[in-house]
Amino acid sequence: MQNLYNDLKELLLQHEPYIIDDKLNKPKIEDDGLNLDVGLLTLLLQNTKLKKHFFQDVHGVMVFDKVKFPRFINNKQFLPDCYTEFKNKIGLTINGKFLTESKEVVLDFPYKDCVLQGCQDQEDSKRDEVFFNETLAPDDIDMLLEPKVLTSFKKYDANGCHEVTDVTIQDNLIIKGNNLLALHSLNRIYRGKVKLIYIDPPYNTGNDGFKYNDKFNHSTWLTFMKNRLEIARELLREDGVIFVQCDYNEVHYLKVLMDCIFGNENFVNEIIWKRKFGNANETRRLGTAYDNILLYSKSNNYAINLIKEKESKHVQEYIKSRFTRVDATGKHKGKLWMPYPLANPGNPTKNLSYEYKGYSSPLKGWRMTKDKLMALDDDERLYFPEDKSQRIQEKKFLDDYDGQPVDSLWVDIFVINSQSDEAYNFDGQKPEDLLKRILLIATNQGDIVVDYHLGSGTTAAVAHKMGRRYIGIEQMDYIDELVITRLKNVIGIHKDNSDQLIIDDGYQDYDTSGISKAVNWCGGGSFIYCELMQNNQIWVDKINHANNSNQLIQLWKLMQDKAQLSYKVDINQMNANINKFECLSFEEQKRFLIEILDKNQLYVNYTEIDDVAYSVSDTDKPLNSKFYSMK
Repeated sequence: MQNLYNDLKELLLQHEPYIIDDKLNKPKIEDDGLNLDVGLLTLLLQNTKLKKHFFQDVHGVMVFDKVKFPRFINNKQFLPDCYTEFKNKIGLTINGKFLTESKEVVLDFPYKDCVLQGCQDQEDSKRDEVFFNETLAPDDIDMLLEPKVLTSFKKYDANGCHEVTDVTIQDNLIIKGNNLLALHSLNRIYRGKVKLIYIDPPYNTGNDGFKYNDKFNHSTWLTFMKNRLEIARELLREDGVIFVQCDYNEVHYLKVLMDCIFGNENFVNEIIWKRKFGNANETRRLGTAYDNILLYSKSNNYAINLIKEKESKHVQEYIKSRFTRVDATGKHKGKLWMPYPLANPGNPTKNLSYEYKGYSSPLKGWRMTKDKLMALDDDERLYFPEDKSQRIQEKKFLDDYDGQPVDSLWVDIFVINSQSDEAYNFDGQKPEDLLKRILLIATNQGDIVVDYHLGSGTTAAVAHKMGRRYIGIEQMDYIDELVITRLKNVIGIHKDNSDQLIIDDGYQDYDTSGISKAVNWCGGGSFIYCELMQNNQIWVDKINHANNSNQLIQLWKLMQDKAQLSYKVDINQMNANINKFECLSFEEQKRFLIEILDKNQLYVNYTEIDDVAYSVSDTDKPLNSKFYSMK
């Protein structure tokens, strides 16, 4: 048996996924065994002894023993740490491994193995969500997540709204439709091309737009987030990053969930945005005054820009506290300056020892050569304390000061005043300054930015003004009156389709609110709008918008001929028992009609674009072909 232990160790030590700090990662080995990981099983089958011990030949088929393998690797003879199994440490463990060593902390919750579609089209539409189990319904999930047909293409630029004749990867996109399905459609073209994803999803506060499945609301929210974060990660470039905004209601669970999806080694930072003064009288808890923004990378090769801030209120307070006026005559008289010590903190390459004007060399040397020190002195940029035992200091003038480096505590960006030009009638609208900072940190001009909880359109508006390419996804009905209107205003559309000047349409020449002045925005640019082509989703919307039972009964009559119903539905039997349907409550009737629809047919799959049953137009067909062949 001892030789078998050694054979397994030697085999696994040759494969990096099972090694952490030059040791085998027992929890991952066990987990892969339980999950029948193809890579692990292939390794075991390569060794004759291991194959014989852990597999059974059943009529020519090798069957893995999922019980024997975990028992074997959990035996104390396999990977013993020392003569005692307990190390000289105190801490939380999983299967005998400290959390910091195992790197396999996993968040479990109901519906974790499911796909939640998320089909709200109105903020106040409450629904019991449909889940597909990944193990029991893989075919349903594959069909659900196939790329969808796009329709209702429009292009907006400074001359108005136009028909779309071409679409390229350089175009900005606004997509209306279910964001999970839209992300999977985008993955076919944009996989590995997105530099930044920013989302401000529903926080699951009980009062926001997440109104799914009350009984398991918390688990439903986690499933909702997990499904979308997994595909979002695929879109990121290797140097890409994702910012996810949340608050105390779910952020701690979200952190562990993102550790599972992105890897805890790819957690970059948690940003605290102090958005207001908390009012302790509102609740029995201390007032909440901040949001959390979790920053993760796709890999260790991520790239961000370290930026500095000079104009904000808190930096101005810092300037007042640190900078003083030059007290000597000369060309710098009257300028504000801040002392900067010239002692070297210990870099041996610049450990230069010499005296200057009676001041002895600091203990660890000067920061610069004597010639440079003399040049600064000639330029009146040195401060000499009266006590020559103190250090000479360089004068850092405010004119040359480029600001304080931005850290993870953001106290200088404030919520939008409801009376400001930037404000739209949208609860939870984020200020453009917040998105500007995120884009400055994470992107450069021309990079692709994705926001699949677009809301009021702030991410798209800021990306447009800052010269980034963007993709925004929103499924709520307010996308037309809010997002499209806002982006048209950003561009500065001033002509209608007849080339006539628009005078009283409510638009300025271009948007001057938000960050416009800071980035010298002068209007221009364009974006393309399109929608996921609905099939059964049309009926879902009609059912949700119905106001009474009579409307639902009329819908049922239409659905029999025109909707794609589940194969489980017996139309004749249902019509024969229509009185039972009429006895249900209005909400139960709604739920029933939605349940009998075939959920795989909510939107039209791209593979079905030529099926005459879906009536895809001759205009949409070539545009879809161009879209899905973009490079």
